[in-house]
Amino acid sequence: MRTVVLALLLSVPVAAADKPLELPLWPGDAPGEKAGAIPAEAYQPANPKEKFPVKRLANVSKPTITVFTPKAELNTGAAVIVVPGGGYNILAFEHEGSMVCEWLNTLGVTGVLLKYRVPRRPDQPKGEPPVSALQDAQRAVSLTRSKAKEWGIDPKRIGMLGFSAGGHLTAWTLSTTDKRAYEPADAIDKVSSRPDFAILIYPAYLTNREKKMPPELTVTKDTPPCFLAVSYNDDGCFAGTIEYMKALKASKVPAELHVFAGGGHGYGMKPSDQSYATWPKRCGEWLTEQGYLKK
Repeated sequence: MRTVVLALLLSVPVAAADKPLELPLWPGDAPGEKAGAIPAEAYQPANPKEKFPVKRLANVSKPTITVFTPKAELNTGAAVIVVPGGGYNILAFEHEGSMVCEWLNTLGVTGVLLKYRVPRRPDQPKGEPPVSALQDAQRAVSLTRSKAKEWGIDPKRIGMLGFSAGGHLTAWTLSTTDKRAYEPADAIDKVSSRPDFAILIYPAYLTNREKKMPPELTVTKDTPPCFLAVSYNDDGCFAGTIEYMKALKASKVPAELHVFAGGGHGYGMKPSDQSYATWPKRCGEWLTEQGYLKK
């Protein structure tokens, strides 16, 4: 009998214990979600012309979070919810998602990958950011904070890191911490949805056609500290990033901005020997200086 039990234990892959934990965001269907409104979730075919093929996840109707936990000896207690970009149409789920969480783990930070609903639903207003994404983001912060003790997280050191549209969603979440975009679903929604800090990497949609911040975004003295990075030749995001930084300065919110000469848009964690690829190092330094990585 002992031999059989031992054989069964040895047959279990060691890596299974290290597999990231995936959890549904909502106890049932997400708010306002209608069955069959969009096709089945799937990755789009990779573009063979891309030097670094991007994994594009499409048609998300069942949002989740996936928890990447650092090694116990490295764990600082900090956590960051990672929000991939994709124009609110798809999710760049690897180089702006899972790879980011793996990097955060090297800093001793728990990475929480948010799979939010895309694309915009047919009944949602065109030209406006989809409220379903905001609902998922707010819920993700509350769910992560509600699991703080269980996951070895400091509930006062939970941040968000967003790329492109995910940067806009992060800024939007910072602007709406006093009001839910949905009716509470359970006790988790009694937990604060306010991030303690934010990281915006080439954030999109921070200004409108009038070159002003759109109405869904606000910055006040209570906005959490922010780290921002953008490329000078990112014509779609450079001006908005600067305007957002000016708003942070006007409200005396602690912030740091890095402008890289090259890189354009959408590089995420793609490997490169150019300066824009140093944003993770600069970000790690900021996290350390701000005290978020203290054990």
